Amino acid sequence: MPALKNNSDSSATARNDSPILHYWHIWTDERGTSHQTHCALTSFERQSMGGAAAQWNDRQAVSTAGLLFTVLPVGWVGEWHENPKPQWILPLSGRWFVESMDGTLCEMGAGDLSFGGDQDCVMDLQGRKGHRSGTLGDQPAVLMIVQLDVAPAQNRPCRFT
Repeated sequence: MPALKNNSDSSATARNDSPILHYWHIWTDERGTSHQTHCALTSFERQSMGGAAAQWNDRQAVSTAGLLFTVLPVGWVGEWHENPKPQWILPLSGRWFVESMDGTLCEMGAGDLSFGGDQDCVMDLQGRKGHRSGTLGDQPAVLMIVQLDVAPAQNRPCRFT
């Protein structure tokens, strides 16, 4: 049975009041096997945006990106596949799961955050390559996906910390 992990605490606060934002990172090791690691964004700085009061921002590297909204129907399962590009995935409603080749199974719901970086996987003896994912429960999973035009990075879990 795969290890079940739930990302129910997606944000917290550090001792200096700087926020911490947790996310799941699916990544590929040097052998081409996908794994999932629970990571945290911790480089928040207080800044103003557009003249508004200062807020906490964790600015990521600049790249071009595409935005996609998708609705996964009830009962949908995407058998073994890789994320097409390095991409941030944010469930807006419903629940879904992601299972990596190492057997880790993560469940996520609205507000949980994940980064799909499992490109360049190698099919294993069980026919698994990348990850499998699907909906949970009796509602569709509505996801917002931000696909980055960046090169995939192997063997770098928590690359955004």
